Amino acid sequence: MAGILGTVWAWIVWIIIGGIAGAIADRLIQGNQLGIIGNIIVGIIGGLLGGFILGLFGIGVSGWFWTFVTALLGAIILLLIVRALTGGRGVGKRRNPMRRAS
Repeated sequence: MAGILGTVWAWIVWIIIGGIAGAIADRLIQGNQLGIIGNIIVGIIGGLLGGFILGLFGIGVSGWFWTFVTALLGAIILLLIVRALTGGRGVGKRRNPMRRAS
């Protein structure tokens, strides 16, 4: 039972760290266009991307601080790649429902 609870807590920590890292990266790169779910997804994917890139250089990450830094840098790289592929439109563009289409 302790192994399962440890795994659940690890996932919760990853979601929290990923959400915070994704929110900061979104604010820095896009100006806060993603919602909370988008921030979490970008942060978690960014953490995987950052871990992969650091692994290519033989750098291992341990501890919550370096995990956060890795997720933040990976999320920033991910959003920059998306921006380059979408021609600067980025992701998660919110439309103002009060504004009429012209």
